[in-house]
Amino acid sequence: MRIVIDADACPKGVKSICIELSKRYNLELIMVVDTAHELKGDFKVIQVEKGDDSVDLEIMKISTKEDIVITQDYGLATIILEKTHSVIHPNGFIYNKFNIDSLMFSRHMSAKIRASGGRTKGPKKRKANNDTEFRETLLSLLQNL
Repeated sequence: MRIVIDADACPKGVKSICIELSKRYNLELIMVVDTAHELKGDFKVIQVEKGDDSVDLEIMKISTKEDIVITQDYGLATIILEKTHSVIHPNGFIYNKFNIDSLMFSRHMSAKIRASGGRTKGPKKRKANNDTEFRETLLSLLQNL
């Protein structure tokens, strides 16, 4: 089993939690970024060329049924949901067949509003308890393996 992170926009705290837990459970950790980002550490980094969805395409290519993928990209989550063991949002919720449709619908409606000149709220500011919730979710998955 591996942990694969869509690391371009992943919060630093989430990356740190994944580093810690991957070491504790002796799992390979892979962070996928484009060339606008540089990561170094005791984990594998896959760096892809900049481009629309280049990181997402690489994650789709390398992901397996045994992987836990971390992403805040609903589109990527939709595509790899059935391909991987689990897909987790950095805020700590697990994407599943019951919540992905409403998440994608919400994203679609926001895009329609913006396309017609309207404004939508951006993402909520990250709070300390988001890292706590993420840690608990990932830890629970790893303990149940």
